[in-house]
Amino acid sequence: MNYVFISPNFPTNFKNFAIGLKAEGVTVLGIGTENYDSLDIGLKNALTEYYKVDNMDDYNQMLRACAFLTFKHGKINYIESHNEYWLELDARLRTDFNVPGLKTIDLPKIKHKSIMKDVFRKIGVPVARGSVVKTLDEALELIAELSYPICAKPNQGVGATNTYKINNDEDLQSFFRTKTNVDYIIEEFIDGEIHTFDGFVDNTGNVVTMSSMIYSKGLMETVNQDLDSVFFIQRVIPDDLIEISKKILKAFDLKAQFFHLEYFRLLNGDLVALELNARPPGGLCLETINYSMDDDIYRQYAHMIAAKTNGPILNSKPYYCGFVGLKLHASPPIHYMEENREKFGDLIVYAAPNPPLFKTVMGDYAVILRHPNLDELKKAMNFVRER
Repeated sequence: MNYVFISPNFPTNFKNFAIGLKAEGVTVLGIGTENYDSLDIGLKNALTEYYKVDNMDDYNQMLRACAFLTFKHGKINYIESHNEYWLELDARLRTDFNVPGLKTIDLPKIKHKSIMKDVFRKIGVPVARGSVVKTLDEALELIAELSYPICAKPNQGVGATNTYKINNDEDLQSFFRTKTNVDYIIEEFIDGEIHTFDGFVDNTGNVVTMSSMIYSKGLMETVNQDLDSVFFIQRVIPDDLIEISKKILKAFDLKAQFFHLEYFRLLNGDLVALELNARPPGGLCLETINYSMDDDIYRQYAHMIAAKTNGPILNSKPYYCGFVGLKLHASPPIHYMEENREKFGDLIVYAAPNPPLFKTVMGDYAVILRHPNLDELKKAMNFVRER
């Protein structure tokens, strides 16, 4: 079985996908721009072959790379980067080489929030009211129906990039003077916790592994207000979250694919769908999931790709697991890591600087903690980030 891994060295923790696949007998073939000699030794050992290109945005180079790997190793069974940035490239290569998975024709409902919301509505999943607007007048007409505050986000975008909370007409006019030249969707502002449903489905679309995070703040607030990134993994996923997520995954017909679903959990307990991402959660989320379940999600994924049995789907984990991404700005935390370890060393399972590209969303310095009791975990997380 041949698995083409696009940009296997980024982010650095994604080398674990290649290592897991290799261990399950899958032939892993990498394509990237880094020199082979600069790759991590574990990644090198997991790759059967690595094809270097000068520019991954040049589709002709990527096409030739896949053609060469096909000629040398036979039919390609999977093409994947697990990366939002390369989602369109992955789909185009799958389309041209007739490889299973998301194709170019499938992308609009994955990439465009307005089309995604239409799918949610058709299957009876609640979403925030709103629509795409192109002019200030269109926005004012919509806001007359929604009322302030509202949220403005690119119709095609990733995470909280260029996403804003707008409180009044003055904010709105400022937004239209400075916004980027892309289509924006304006929605009612929803006050609720962000809950996720994360994992992957097998070749028949059945959920194989699942997990759920709860954020202390939404990504928009984390980025725009330069806040610490804080979330924890639930030990048991609520039944309503599982039910609505399986309904969405079926509607989008994902196969052999990671997913990262986001919702608002309202004060009355209801769920409102925010978006579906056809990729794993970013940063060190997969590591946090691993520590929560005391297992290896990379290896579980490799089992699925190699058509092996993963065992029963478990809706319980031995630990609540928390992530604290510290922003080391003008008001740094008052406790050094030595003090954190002295007080909560039995809870801290990971502590290290974040890669530079993660810092805006995930913080400058990452600390992962776990404990069977949520109150004890939160006490330690609050201590680590105390100002």
